[in-house]
Amino acid sequence: MATKIAEGKKAPDFTLEDASGKRVSLADFKGKDVIVYFYPKDDTPGCTKEACGFRDDWKDLQKAGVVVLGISADSAASHAKFATKYKLPFPLLSDPDRKVMEAWGAYGDKMMYGKKTRGVIRSSVWIGPDGTVRKHWARVADAAKHPHQVLEQIRERAA
Repeated sequence: MATKIAEGKKAPDFTLEDASGKRVSLADFKGKDVIVYFYPKDDTPGCTKEACGFRDDWKDLQKAGVVVLGISADSAASHAKFATKYKLPFPLLSDPDRKVMEAWGAYGDKMMYGKKTRGVIRSSVWIGPDGTVRKHWARVADAAKHPHQVLEQIRERAA
């Protein structure tokens, strides 16, 4: 499936369940800046660094009026355990069939250890208050540094 994410275009809506089983839709955040980040698996080294980076920048992101949503194929129970363990203040959403990930270009062919495989592509999308994609990080190279890079981009746009 071709990616529907392009800067300047409307972000496709989705509805997924959070760690408590509550249904969360992108449309719930109309009028706000939203960072949707896709990650491979709860409680793995890179994914933990990325989640904790967003947690550590949380106060600054909140000051900027930004909502953060993390999406992986993990179960609600896995998300709840991961969020509790690392005190994550933002929702983690479950996409077990990977349909949202695929539609957003976050699932597909990638290289792992020199071999082509299919899987989750670590990526992020910044959606503006009008629902338009402001920035698409199609492939995040450094999970630990990425959250701060996102915050810097938001600060630059606000300046």
